[in-house]
Amino acid sequence: MSVETTPRQAPAARPNRQAGKATGAWADGDRTPLNHNEAFKQDDDGLNVRTRIEEVYAKEGFESIAPDDLRGRMRWWGLYTQRKPGIDGGQTASLDPAELDDQYFMLRVRSDGGALSTVQLRTVAGVSTEFGRDTADITDRQNIQLHWIRVEDVPEIWRRLEAVGLTTAEACGDTPRVILGSPVAGIAADEVVDGTPAVREILERYIGSPEFSNLPRKFKTAISGSPSLDVAHEVNDVSFVGVHHPDFGPGFDVWVGGGLSTNPMFAQRLGTWVSLEEVPEVWKGVVSIFRDHGYRRLRNRARLKFLMADWGPERFREVLEKEYLGRALVDGPAPEQPSGHRRDHVGVHAQNDGRFWVGGAPVAGRVSGTTLYAVAELAERHGSARVRLTAHQKILVLDVPEEETAAVAEGLEALGLPAAPSEWRRGVMACTGIEFCKLALVETKARARTVVAELERRLPDFDVPFSIHVNGCPNSCARTQVADVGLKGMVQKDDDGNLVEVFQVHLGGGLGTEPSLARKTRALKVRAEDLPDYVERLAGRYLAQREAGESFAAWARRADEDDLR
Repeated sequence: MSVETTPRQAPAARPNRQAGKATGAWADGDRTPLNHNEAFKQDDDGLNVRTRIEEVYAKEGFESIAPDDLRGRMRWWGLYTQRKPGIDGGQTASLDPAELDDQYFMLRVRSDGGALSTVQLRTVAGVSTEFGRDTADITDRQNIQLHWIRVEDVPEIWRRLEAVGLTTAEACGDTPRVILGSPVAGIAADEVVDGTPAVREILERYIGSPEFSNLPRKFKTAISGSPSLDVAHEVNDVSFVGVHHPDFGPGFDVWVGGGLSTNPMFAQRLGTWVSLEEVPEVWKGVVSIFRDHGYRRLRNRARLKFLMADWGPERFREVLEKEYLGRALVDGPAPEQPSGHRRDHVGVHAQNDGRFWVGGAPVAGRVSGTTLYAVAELAERHGSARVRLTAHQKILVLDVPEEETAAVAEGLEALGLPAAPSEWRRGVMACTGIEFCKLALVETKARARTVVAELERRLPDFDVPFSIHVNGCPNSCARTQVADVGLKGMVQKDDDGNLVEVFQVHLGGGLGTEPSLARKTRALKVRAEDLPDYVERLAGRYLAQREAGESFAAWARRADEDDLR
């Protein structure tokens, strides 16, 4: 696939300035690249790298890959070089990128809305076992991430994926990434509105198009009509959240400008209601504003959240309506706070058609190709042809006849995906970590498994929702700041001069209609091997001090610092 870029006409707009300096925003009228990333994107659209992968790199091997393709444009097709084994976290920030690169790739497969047929799941599983050393992780972006991929195998992998309707297009890069959607869209009995048609229209019209293949940074979308608020809408660039309008009925409330990482900001409501049919048009308007007005000079200020922080929701809505939509939008209500809902959809639940879904919980999303293949076989054996991935690293089997639910639950349990997991397993998430990620400082997946196993052994009867999010670096891919216990990986020297893994602890974060960032307690760091002891101590103090009905997050926000150590 080759893509020819075409000039884009941005609307007349006010210059964006940061402390008197040009921001690099295209709307200012000067498209001179102000950093290397902007230069290589202007030189050649990232989507064009596919031709070189197929015709050159897959034939001539890793050493033939041009640097800007290797560490830049290949991301437009879901490919990142993974971390070379044996490099400790102390060297993450000091080594040249070429020294960190292994000659293997991580590959992300798009599954927008987390939706996969069993045929598609089996295909991904086959790619994993044949080309990826049986690796597979379910991410909190509702897609599957594979490792150990050789560039020589990429064309055949694409052929197999695309034969069943899957793609890796724009799974990474400065593009519209995979669209989060309710994993129970279209089947939940309490759903406000099914956002699936809007997800599909955006995919068909805009993903893989040069119109939006050169954004200032990545762009994250969420569309969900679930009253459980199940797609972390508070921390996406744009989210459409199901609401009932008193005059117009079911539709969506629009949130813009969320994101975590080192500068966490929650999305802000535009205060407008849009119908299901309007979602793609409004989405296009928001992403166009980001493309044209987003700050391109500094990569660390290039996310939409910084533009929203400077403009505010009133101005953002005004520009959206007047300069991109050409019409006013309807004012609308905010979503209601969920009451008793669990966002992850784990367990056995009735659908709106008389059938059931069964949700299982891997530990921090870590599965394998072998496991995914077995899930596809299990689902089909009991009358299902669909699975869904969740934004909480879980997997659901849909459309199960009531009489088959027990068998499906037992089958998932046997695969290490229990439908009735402990609160420790249910609430844990983890990013990729130092095992594969070039930005990571510490191990995450194995650490999460160890912590869960120890807490299940020590506190088997703990029955309160409790989230532990383990991150290998400050970038918060596993949403550190909005967990009950958020763990940000770091390295430091011990008294003997040895490098040790530690975690900075964030406590009491949460999402919802009134989201809150976690509390950082002064100088609170915990050694990796001490995490089970620390969380056990913390949970005990919470149980002893909590008020009736008080969540851990609420307790942690009011507790004395000494009780949080």
